[in-house]
Amino acid sequence: MLFQHVAIAGLAHIDAPRRLSSVEINARLKPTLDRLGIRADVFGDVAGVHERRLWDGDMNASDAATLAAVKALADAGIDPDKVGLLVNTSVSRDYLEPSTASIVSGNLGLSEDCQNFDVANACLAFINGMDIASRMIERGEIDYALVVDGETADLAYEKTLERMMRADSTAEDFRNELATLTLGSGAAAMVMARAELVPGAPRYRGGVTRAATQWNKLCRGNIDGMVTDTRMLLLEGVKLAQKTFQVATTKLGWAADGLDEYVIHQVSKVHTAAFTKAMGIDPRKVLTIFGEHGNIGPASVPIVLSKLREMGRLQKGHRIGLLGIGSGLNCSMAEVVW
Repeated sequence: MLFQHVAIAGLAHIDAPRRLSSVEINARLKPTLDRLGIRADVFGDVAGVHERRLWDGDMNASDAATLAAVKALADAGIDPDKVGLLVNTSVSRDYLEPSTASIVSGNLGLSEDCQNFDVANACLAFINGMDIASRMIERGEIDYALVVDGETADLAYEKTLERMMRADSTAEDFRNELATLTLGSGAAAMVMARAELVPGAPRYRGGVTRAATQWNKLCRGNIDGMVTDTRMLLLEGVKLAQKTFQVATTKLGWAADGLDEYVIHQVSKVHTAAFTKAMGIDPRKVLTIFGEHGNIGPASVPIVLSKLREMGRLQKGHRIGLLGIGSGLNCSMAEVVW
C-alpha cells in the first residue's frame, strides 16, 4: 500500500551499554572449539560480528522499548495522550501474556483511548508495525501512532553458551546455534503522524511485501536460543529479496542507483554482501552496524535509520529504502522521503 498522508514525526534509538566481544566468546568456547577442530573465528572473520551489545542487569523488553519511546515522543514534541495507537514489534517479550505493548503503554501513561497490541513477525515486525499504523493514519482513524521495539538477547546468550560448552555438544549443534551468538540487544521507537500535523517532516511512502513461507523451518527461535540453517536461510532469503526488489521497481519506481540510502536489516557481513550484490546496491549507500552491535532483530532497521540521521547523512528530499527479511520467510521493502 502507498500512503499520501503519513509522516515520521519522531525517531529514537537506545544502544545497549555492555559490549561482549567475539574474542571473549571464543575464549569461553575454546575447549569446545578445540575438541571439534574449529580453528576459524566464525563470529569475527566470517560473520563480521566483532562485538555485540547486551544490557547491564535485568532489562525487560518493555523497559527497553519504553526508554526508546520516551526519546521518540520528546523528539516529536508531542504529549503521550495524543497517541492513538501503540504497536510493539519486539521478538523479545516480557511474558506470553499480557502483551508487551500493554506494559509499555502503562509505563508511558497512554490514554484509555489508545489501542495497543504486539505484532510478531521475526525481524520484519517493525516495518509491519509502520504499515499497520500508516493504514490507520491514512484512513483518518488516528493522528499519531507509536511503533516500538526492545530486544534483550542476554538470556539466549547465557543458555546457548551453556549448551555449546557441554562435553557432548557436536559440530552440528555448533552450526545450528551459531547465529544465536551474533544477536544483539537494543531498542528503537518511531512516532508516525498525519502529515498535515507535521509539515516538513519525512514522509512514509509505504512499500511492498512478498512471502516464501514454504521455508518456515529454516530458523526456529525460543526465548533461550535459536536453531538456524544459515546457508539455506541466506540462499532463499536472497532469492525472495530479489523478487521483492523487482516488485519495488514497479510499484515504487526503484532503481538500484536511484535511492540515496539503503537501510538494510543487519545480520552479518556475509548476508549484507550477498544482499547488496544481488540487488546491485552500492555498498557505500549501506550503513552497517552488525560489526559492533550484532543482529538486533526488528530493531535494526529503525536503529540504523536513527543513526543515519544522527550522522547527518539524511538530507531533505533524500529517498531512503527500508529493506528487511524475517524468518518465515517474509520480505518487505518500503520508502521514506526525507
